[in-house]
Parts: sequence; structure tokens; C-alpha cells
Amino acid sequence: MKTVRPLIATLAALGLASCGPKTVVEGTLQDKGGADIVVKLLDINKYQVLDTVKTDVKGAYRYAADIEKGQPEFIYLFYGDRKIASLLVEQGDRIRVVSDTLGNATVEGSEASRELQELEGDYAQFLSDMYRTSLRSDAEASQDLSRRYVEYYRRCVTYVMTHSKSLTAVPVLFQQVDEGFPVFNQATDALLFRNVCDSLRTVYPESRYVKALDREAERRQNAMEIGMKLRSAGEVGFLDIELPSPDGMMRKLSEVEGKVVMLYFWASTGAQKMFNLDALLPLYDDFHGRGLEIFAVSFDVDKTAWATAVRNQRLPWVNVCDTRGIASPYVNLYRVAELPMVYFIVDGAIDGNARVTDIASIRKYLEGKL
Repeated sequence: MKTVRPLIATLAALGLASCGPKTVVEGTLQDKGGADIVVKLLDINKYQVLDTVKTDVKGAYRYAADIEKGQPEFIYLFYGDRKIASLLVEQGDRIRVVSDTLGNATVEGSEASRELQELEGDYAQFLSDMYRTSLRSDAEASQDLSRRYVEYYRRCVTYVMTHSKSLTAVPVLFQQVDEGFPVFNQATDALLFRNVCDSLRTVYPESRYVKALDREAERRQNAMEIGMKLRSAGEVGFLDIELPSPDGMMRKLSEVEGKVVMLYFWASTGAQKMFNLDALLPLYDDFHGRGLEIFAVSFDVDKTAWATAVRNQRLPWVNVCDTRGIASPYVNLYRVAELPMVYFIVDGAIDGNARVTDIASIRKYLEGKL
């Protein structure tokens, strides 16, 4: 056996070490004696090499690993750049794999692995069909591409809905037609991601794959929320914000009254706290009586630190906090590329925007409006 790194150290680093029975994979790579089989772990969005095993003169090989109880892992076998087997292994599995160098394989001893292998084969066939269709120049090619995609998408939806407590649903949810074009590309797919994630969490609460799915579900839900707010934005002239204030009460941007409302995005870092004292408070004192109001949205993930800063600085305007930080949907809604940043709302609509660091320009703007 040729080892890329000491196997025990590798497994320990990846959280696979366990005192339970070993998982054993015995395989045959047809007509490939003395070949290297690379064993890789799917570590969320990248592969981690676990080991390299060499086939004997008949193409046979054996790989053993410690898998934590209740924590199935996705393990893939490669011959060169070719994936020759896809496995979802559990503690104590005894799996038999027969592969050829083209990536065709049969799997026995693990129903989850057998199903995963079939899913990957179906996915590979779908990609191949889409590629061949894309090369056609006839008038029906575009319609055939759409038809193939819709048919495959529906099959995937059916599969993940009927296998919502199987980890085999996870790689299906992350499949892509092409780079940047996921199979699940509908905004409402966020609900499907959330439902599958919640179901899987009841079975595998500590699984790295379920946690990754949870993050993706949240990202998609935020994107769906953005879309909904954008569709309704025309009704009020701006995208509404509703978040808790230091006293825990929910405050809405749309309920703030003022001739000019400054929407102020910030976080309670040292530099921005100084900006509040040195620039924003004097500005507020000068213009509040003339109709200025400020709606300050903090992206602090530490709510206590934010509330302490607001209290200690005695900030008199409306203060709210989104502890989701940069994961907040309002970051995308208002295209907040950096902090601090402001927008102005005049007569119920966004009137303009300026970098909050340019306080002279902001003062000049307010002089013209108030």
C-alpha cells in the first residue's frame, strides 16, 4: 500500500476517527493490475485525499477506514482523473465494488452507496445528453435542451422529496448543469432545500453535509426574500427594513417620519463608533430640527456589543441590528459593498446615495433638501 499521508493522522484531522468497527471497501478495477486508486473524502465543496491504494496483479484492492457512528461520509474512488466509484459509507459497512476505467461500476453491500452510484450515473448521462444536444444546429435543438432539463429537474425534485431523510439527496441538490447554472435554479427551490435540511437534521444532526445544506438553504431563502422585496419595492418607493431595536421592539424603515430619512448602514467597530461621535451626532443636531431622521442599521453579529455602543454613545436616532451580519438579505437588497454607507429617502422614495465617509457632501446634500 502506498500512503499519501499517514492514514490515522489524516482520518483524525478530518474527524473520521472512531472506536467502532472499520468500514471496508474491497474492489476490483478490471484489467488494471498495479494501478493506483486514490481515495478521496468529500469535504463539503472540495475533495480531501485520504489514501492511495495499489491494485494487485488481478486488479483487486482493499481500503479500510474508521467512520464515526451515525456520521456517514461521502467517499470517492479515482483512477487518474476518472471517478470510478461513489460511496456513501457508514460505520461497519462491508462494500464490494467492481469498476472499469470508464467509470462504470457496480456496488454491493451498501444500499446507500448503490443508490448514490446510480444517481451519479443518471447525472452523468444527463450532462452527456445536454452536451450532445447543444452541439446540434437544427431548429429543435433549443427546445430539446429545455425539455431534457425540465425532465431531469422534475426527476430530481421527486427524488429529494421522497428521500428527504437520506444523505443521498444532498449531492443531488448541489448538482449543476454547467458552471454557475445549478439544476435547482428556481427561487422557490429554497423551500425544498429547507424542508430536506430539516428532515435530515432529525437523523444526522451533526453531519457536516447537513450543516452545509443548512447554510445553502439560508442563502437561498435570503435570495428569495430579496426577490419578493424587489417585486414589492415599487409600492413604497424603497425596500423596507424591519429589525429589532435595543429594547427588542421591531422597527420598520417605512414607519420612520422625516422630510429626509438617512438610511445608515454601519457596524460598531472602533472607527465607525468615532464617526458617530465626530461626524454624525453634530450633523443630526444641526438638521434634526429641520426634518432629518436617521435609521441606523448595524450588521454586528454581537448584539450585546452593538447595544452597548448605542447606549454608551447615546445615539438619539432609530437604531436596529441585523445579527446575520454579511449574511443579511439587506446587504444585497441595498448593495452594501462596504461600511459605513448611506442612502437618502425623500418623499417616500430613494432619492440618492453617497458614501457616508464623505460627510461634507452629505451636509451639502441636506442643506439643499432641508
